[in-house]
Amino acid sequence: MGGASAEREVSLMSGTGVLAALHGRGVDAHAFDPAERDLGELRRVGFVRAFIALHGRFGEDGSVQGALELMSIPYTGSGVLASAIAMDKTCTKDIWLARGLPTPAFRRAATLEDARRAVNELGLPLAVKPSREGSSLGFSRAESPESLEAAFTLARQYDSEVIIERFIDGAELTVAVLGSGSAARSLPVIEIRAPAGNYNYQNKYFGDDTRYLCPAPLVPEVAREVAEISLAAYRAIGCEGWGRVDLMLSRADSRPWLLEVNTSPGMTGHSLVPMAARVAGISYEDLCLNLLGSASLKIGAASSRNRVNSEVA
Repeated sequence: MGGASAEREVSLMSGTGVLAALHGRGVDAHAFDPAERDLGELRRVGFVRAFIALHGRFGEDGSVQGALELMSIPYTGSGVLASAIAMDKTCTKDIWLARGLPTPAFRRAATLEDARRAVNELGLPLAVKPSREGSSLGFSRAESPESLEAAFTLARQYDSEVIIERFIDGAELTVAVLGSGSAARSLPVIEIRAPAGNYNYQNKYFGDDTRYLCPAPLVPEVAREVAEISLAAYRAIGCEGWGRVDLMLSRADSRPWLLEVNTSPGMTGHSLVPMAARVAGISYEDLCLNLLGSASLKIGAASSRNRVNSEVA
């Protein structure tokens, strides 16, 4: 928990919740902040598995996953490759497009001139965000060529590469996924209704005005389609253990559009995976224990040897 990313504050909140849940179930669990301690201590102290509650860079991008693989410490969530891909929104969308999955048209932008060309190619309005960041940090909506410069400048504060994406007007949805491969399953769809449609960092974690509808008020056919597309998007990236897929549902034709996948979702009091799990009959404590039980190594044959039974605590 913690770490050195821009999402450190949220990670500390997630980690605190997970730690309390594991303690409540009798697990000998300890907080470990890689921003304050050398990762090598994990092996020297003798930890047998790691629950990753890190968000953003150095925790969700394959970095810590690679270190844990080298130390042969089983860990929760996706492996090195899937984590790295999912952290990069443009790379993720390239894979989805290759698989025929629906995602809004986009352009990469390293310069303001790139961003201006995107207006001509994609039209307005546009979603502008850093390619490798989470929690809506650096995100804004450009309604005009004039507002594009400010949006691009904000996004560039978080990443050297900016993604310019066609804005989809409609309902904001998210789907939590548990498991791996063909065994992966989706939890109930959540619709997010944020003040003025602005589901930003403040409204995500610290405000009480955002409404969450779970299950989302969708007709059964649309709910099934959203769940199926989310599972396909999760599998296409090679995600394991758990994750969360974010989508927009077009107001014009109720068509779902994939935005991104999170491989280390939040576990705070405002977080969405615990919310969906609760509706599915899974308590926060059971969710944490089950995720810890799924901890494994992912590279080579070591994966099967190090998978931890979910009943072991």
